[in-house]
Amino acid sequence: MVIHTVQPGDSVYTIAKNNNVPMEDIVEGNQLSDPSKLIVGQALFIPEENMAKREIYVNGYTYPSIRSAVLKATLPYLTYLSIFTYTINADGTLNPINDTELIRAAREADVAPMMVIANMKTGEGFKSDLASSVLNSEQAQNRLIQNVITTMRSKNYFGLDIDFEYVYPSDREAYNRFLEKVAKAITPLGYTLTTAIAPKLSDSQIGLLYQAHDYAAHGRLVDHVIIMTYEWGYTYGPAMAVSPADQVERVLQYAVKVIPPRKILMGMPNYGYDWTLPFVKGTAARSLSNIGALQLAARVNARIQYDPKQQAPFFRYYDENRKQHEVWFDDARSIAARLALINEYNLGGVSYWTVNNFFNAQFRVLESMFRIKKLL
Repeated sequence: MVIHTVQPGDSVYTIAKNNNVPMEDIVEGNQLSDPSKLIVGQALFIPEENMAKREIYVNGYTYPSIRSAVLKATLPYLTYLSIFTYTINADGTLNPINDTELIRAAREADVAPMMVIANMKTGEGFKSDLASSVLNSEQAQNRLIQNVITTMRSKNYFGLDIDFEYVYPSDREAYNRFLEKVAKAITPLGYTLTTAIAPKLSDSQIGLLYQAHDYAAHGRLVDHVIIMTYEWGYTYGPAMAVSPADQVERVLQYAVKVIPPRKILMGMPNYGYDWTLPFVKGTAARSLSNIGALQLAARVNARIQYDPKQQAPFFRYYDENRKQHEVWFDDARSIAARLALINEYNLGGVSYWTVNNFFNAQFRVLESMFRIKKLL
């Protein structure tokens, strides 16, 4: 794999000539809407053949609202398509979603569709009380499990992903028992079981997001564990990389000690943020796609920089009100740096949040380093 960082005076023609590849391969592989306008500091993926590649699992979360063209372009790069999400109710019933067409498209592309359940209220965020109600009621759990099985059968799902977040620390053991009960119910039926968990550095890490997620128990009970290694840079926090490679590696160093490494799917964000400076607590950054970040950089004539510690690109600019902004996003360099951790820690694969925006470099780099496992 070759990644070229654009220098002053570079053009697609000279980069293609120097790397002995067709110009159109660079244009297509990097989604260059205007090949005549390269950005100094921009990272370009240069396609090349590399056959020594390990096969990995690749999961992509999607909302039902994904555009059909984006879904069609993404499916060849996925093992699983996890459709987000069936929200649960305290009595164990489920709130339906419009997933039929996505399941059909996934299976036609040999991608395994995964049902996702979450302790969320429809249109709202994660609710600790909602999880607690289910985890402490045998009747609600039994009803929920039966509803899940009925849905997976009727909709032709391949398996289940449980995304329970902000679970009360006091419900940690109840959550473990629930996972065990789900596994015993669906595994004999041939369904895969996956969980999504917070990025922890130790079992004793304090915080509502972390304490109820028992890495060792999840590693023992389920088929795949998705570690959500993103959101260090987040909507209401200060400007920094969304998924800094150094922080991701710290999480993995702990995780592989207590979870079988081949069960781990490392989380990868497919978005960036635009912060207004100076950062003021309580103010919100604007989310944008990686392509949107590049388009913004071109529009404001920004020079893209790269942080060697966080292994991520960023740039600064001033808006029409003379307010300074800082934008962090992903490019071929940052993607390759984190994907290299899959081999370093012998992980099972990767999971993208979300695939609703198509970023070709994300998958071209992935494809250059690994083969995508297909189960259908």
